[in-house]
Amino acid sequence: MGKTTGFLEFERISESYEPASTRIKHYREFVLALDDKQAQQQGARCMDCGIPFCTNGCPVNNIIPDWNDLVYRQEWKQALGTLHSTNNFPEFTGRICPAPCETACTLNINNDAVGIKSIEHAIIDKGWEKGWVVPQPPAKKTGKRVAVVGSGPAGLAAAQQLSRAGHSVTVFEKSNRIGGLLRYGIPDFKLDKSLIDRRMTQMEAEGVEFRASTYIGVPGDTVEDGLTIISPAELQKAFDAIIMAGGAEVPRDLPVPGRELNGVHFAMDFLRQQNKVNAGDRLSGQIVAKGKHVVVIGGGDTGSDCVGTSNRQGAASVTQIELMSKLPDEENRELTWPYWPAKLRTSSSHEEGCQRDWAIVTKAFQGEKGKVEKLVGARVEWLRDEATGQMKMAEIEGSGFELKADLVLLAMGFVAPVPAVLDAFGLDRDARGNIRANTEDYRTNVDKVFAAGDMRRGQSLVVWAIREGRQCARAVDQYLMGETVLPR
Repeated sequence: MGKTTGFLEFERISESYEPASTRIKHYREFVLALDDKQAQQQGARCMDCGIPFCTNGCPVNNIIPDWNDLVYRQEWKQALGTLHSTNNFPEFTGRICPAPCETACTLNINNDAVGIKSIEHAIIDKGWEKGWVVPQPPAKKTGKRVAVVGSGPAGLAAAQQLSRAGHSVTVFEKSNRIGGLLRYGIPDFKLDKSLIDRRMTQMEAEGVEFRASTYIGVPGDTVEDGLTIISPAELQKAFDAIIMAGGAEVPRDLPVPGRELNGVHFAMDFLRQQNKVNAGDRLSGQIVAKGKHVVVIGGGDTGSDCVGTSNRQGAASVTQIELMSKLPDEENRELTWPYWPAKLRTSSSHEEGCQRDWAIVTKAFQGEKGKVEKLVGARVEWLRDEATGQMKMAEIEGSGFELKADLVLLAMGFVAPVPAVLDAFGLDRDARGNIRANTEDYRTNVDKVFAAGDMRRGQSLVVWAIREGRQCARAVDQYLMGETVLPR
């Protein structure tokens, strides 16, 4: 390392935020990235630890110690090349990844981890600022055609890798804009959509064709008006390989009395609408939190995004409840390192204003004239079953309560890809309803059809989607050409 004693000399500096009172008035990004000197110091904190567990903790296996050292030496362009060698889109992960690499950092055993994510953010932003991120078109074309179904991070990563290998790649997306989860599932204040647009421009210059508002399925499927429908048979006839890279779009529902009341919605419907409005689309019947008492059910990232969006829309109050018990504020690092620990995490959206509560079961929704007015819940405790060793939920007697709720957002995760699309292709599924394919060749039971990302592994992180997209691209290149130079 450039400065072997850096971790002893410098404290961790985290990225700062625009004040909450200011940022809730707009939908722009509010993170204040590190300046060059701060990034240099943070790079200097990377230890000469011998075995870089951070690299293994990162799903795309970023070569983290190398680019930390290069930033310390202020060799930014070389740092960018090292970063891009494993990650097609570090501007996405540098903003929205939960950073399992930092959990695995050796310094994290008994100190504050190296600020890996903030350094990654600084590298890629400087790369774009300096004009170092340029198209990389192939030297020659192979004559092979590949279709990518889904334009989220898995689909985009696969498309870029295959285009650079010389194949003609077309990305199909049923929404009216490219980006999938990146575009419509993540609020603008966490990921500005211009970041997607400039990557699209780069990829188009590399030869990727994007076809939005196009549904891959069969007539009769329930789809939005105005979409072009292409059948799997047409796709299989026109292309040499197909990658299924859509999302796990079926949300987990909450079948309790009153679920049918107006005002009870899936979280993604709420987030998607706001992102479409921010993009300039005209909507009728938008779900709006202004002046309402909002209850968000589910304690994950999607629930947190609902909190931040509700506050920006002017909610009267926001409450987030979770079925599981409250996690500890700090993990026992001697027991959990280098793995991802179960501990309480407070997001920037929580800091903007939110009541949080845990170990709560929703019993019913109630209201009048077809409109939700309150949530009926009860407190629970989680006990270990002596016979099975599994944790079981038990309602606490007399703990029932009511919570005012004009708008309820169900943010309890996603269970599977859209079944109709899988049925149209005749794809085998695993026990969870995902496409059955392994991580060696990513091939499905249908000839020429591969699967990657959430459609294959289930709901997961953007960084895992990028990893699978890259690995699937290598498998497809191997299938088409008999050999490949693409990295895993």
